[in-house]
Amino acid sequence: MNWKKMMALGLAAVSMMAFAAGCGSDTKTTNELPKKIVVGLDDTFAPMGFKDENGKLVGFDIDMATEAAKRAGMDVEFKAIDWSSKEAELKSKKIDALWNGLTITEERKQNILFSNPYMKDKAYIIVRNDDNSITSKESLAGKVVGVQQASSGEKALAADPSGKLVKDTKAYADFVSAFMDLGLGRIDAVIADGVISRYLMTKEPGKYKIVEGVDYGSDDFGVGFRKEDTALRDKFNSVLIDMKKDGSADKIAEKWFGNATDLDKADAK
Repeated sequence: MNWKKMMALGLAAVSMMAFAAGCGSDTKTTNELPKKIVVGLDDTFAPMGFKDENGKLVGFDIDMATEAAKRAGMDVEFKAIDWSSKEAELKSKKIDALWNGLTITEERKQNILFSNPYMKDKAYIIVRNDDNSITSKESLAGKVVGVQQASSGEKALAADPSGKLVKDTKAYADFVSAFMDLGLGRIDAVIADGVISRYLMTKEPGKYKIVEGVDYGSDDFGVGFRKEDTALRDKFNSVLIDMKKDGSADKIAEKWFGNATDLDKADAK
């Protein structure tokens, strides 16, 4: 699956939505859209949103949100949050949106109002390149597996029969720490989304690999808003459709995912 297939599969089929009322951190009314939107994110989630070597916040979702907010006539502020407390941060109005490779799930829909999906991905098993003992979900039996706390991968492993076979599941605040422990042999595998896995693998070529032919299901990424902020959600749905139609979303994807040769190989199962 290349980035063109990953990008905005739900957007093409969605009709343009009317929008009116809105809500945000700087307005108490429901009949106005905010002048600024505060986006919450995990700032270690490369390549979606992370700090580069100069401490600057960069990433695919950063570029997408910046362009979308500009088109919506809003300023945008990015705020690093504890990702495991993301729903509480949103509900308390410390932030107005979650835009950081957020997987749309039925459970999350209970507390979050989602935009239309703008990207697809899968959760994979990642192991050290010299480890040939893990070739399937079943071979995770007796192994120590790392996940990001409160991630879709953590929930997928817990819900899968293989989750009952593992020796232990270790939850990390971020995937960078999980991969570090994997490289040091402190854990045997990591369950992570393909986009972040492949990005982190490029930082240490030849050190890790994705277990071929195995995944924990497909994920749809969406932007999360407060349940009552339907107008704000509808506004960004409209903008994201325009970005897909005029090719700007694809240009941002090409910047961060390139020709996606590895994505083609990994997902063509």
